[in-house]
Amino acid sequence: MKEFVINILKKLPKTYYYHCVEHSLYVVDKVEEIGLFENCTPDELRLLNAAALWHDTGFVEVYSNHEEAGCNFAVKNLPSFGFSPIEIEKICGMIMATKIPQTPKNKLEEIICDADLEYLGTDAAERVSNDLFEELRAMDRSLSVEKWNEIQIAFLEKHHYFTPYCNEKRNPAKLEYLRKLINKRV
Repeated sequence: MKEFVINILKKLPKTYYYHCVEHSLYVVDKVEEIGLFENCTPDELRLLNAAALWHDTGFVEVYSNHEEAGCNFAVKNLPSFGFSPIEIEKICGMIMATKIPQTPKNKLEEIICDADLEYLGTDAAERVSNDLFEELRAMDRSLSVEKWNEIQIAFLEKHHYFTPYCNEKRNPAKLEYLRKLINKRV
C-alpha cells in the first residue's frame, strides 16, 4: 500500500514543497512514534499508518478541501488492501480531523493531528514552515515574508497539541519558535 500511495503522491505539482511525499512519510513515522507512546494497539497503529499515508492524497486533485478528496481516494482503494468498511470510516475520520482548524473526536484523530503538525515543536520548524511559505507563494506571488510571519504567529497562538506526548515533548520548542517569530516583527 505504501508504494501505491507514494505513486499517487508523486503526481503532486513540483511546487508543493511542503505537501509532498516526504511530508506524508514523516507523518507516518510520527503517528507510529506518538501512537506507541500513547499505548496504541497494533490494530490502532495499522489504522493510524493508513490514515497518515492517505491524508494528503487529495492534493493531487484539489488544494482546498483536499481532505474530502483524500477520503474519496481512501474509500475507493483501501478495500483492495484488506480494510473493512468500519476501518475505512475510522481512517476517513482521521483524515478529516487534520483539516485546519483541526477537530479530532477521539484518540486516534488526536494522534494524527499532532503527527501532522509535530514539526512545529522541533528544530526543523523554521525550515519546514519555509517550505510551506514557498508552496503558498507559488500560488500567490503577492504573499510576502512579513505577511507569512503574521499568518504563522496567528496560527501558532491558536494551535495546541492534543496528545500528552506532543504537549510534553514538542510544545516547549513550538512556544520558542513562536517567540522567535514575534521577536522578528519587533
